[in-house]
Amino acid sequence: MNYPPIIDVIIPAYNEEKSIPKVIAEIPKFVRYIVVANNNSTDQTQLVAETAGAKVVFEPQKGYGKACLTAMDWIKNQEIQPDIVVFLDGDYSDYPEEMKDLVQPILDGKADMVIGSRALGQRESGSMTLPQVFGNWLATTMMKYMQGAKFSDLGPFRAIVWKKLLYLNMIDQNFGWTIEMQIKAHKAGLRYTEVPVNYRKRIGVSKVSGTVKGVIGAGYKIIFTIFKYW
Repeated sequence: MNYPPIIDVIIPAYNEEKSIPKVIAEIPKFVRYIVVANNNSTDQTQLVAETAGAKVVFEPQKGYGKACLTAMDWIKNQEIQPDIVVFLDGDYSDYPEEMKDLVQPILDGKADMVIGSRALGQRESGSMTLPQVFGNWLATTMMKYMQGAKFSDLGPFRAIVWKKLLYLNMIDQNFGWTIEMQIKAHKAGLRYTEVPVNYRKRIGVSKVSGTVKGVIGAGYKIIFTIFKYW
């Protein structure tokens, strides 16, 4: 790994014009590229992200995983590849300044992937709905008993060694992205750990937990993914 290591950040974003500048502003200065995947937003997400200093790629097909894959493709095309990639949501629910704690186990040579666990950190009241809390518990419990994977959360705030991420051959294009990464990392023998992260109410309405359709769709896809890789 390079010293200092090259760290890039990927932020999938759909209609996050009010929150994305705050997220970008609080990302630590040790990051090289902040890559915002504009997932066919109908607001000024692209403009405000670029103004804030991010590299913006456009992905017209809706889907969290699809946006992440498009951002990864952009990074692959850079002459110098990163050592570590951090995934972060664009709704300001995560605390970007905690990124230094997230990447530390990788820098210490103790992990290939680090999940920011909201279950281990402090959650602002109302930041996660009951379906979200239950869904995380159910998914991590199923992963433990079906695959032996030990996680407490499917949190989107995570860091992984770039080469290891490419090895996982990620394919999910929507709600199954986070759990696919965790299951594949476990099955591939990657060293993984969790660090506590704090969580607050997002700016705007959640595309997943904010609608009944979103909750049902995400829950179905997560459970489907667990059985798919069993």
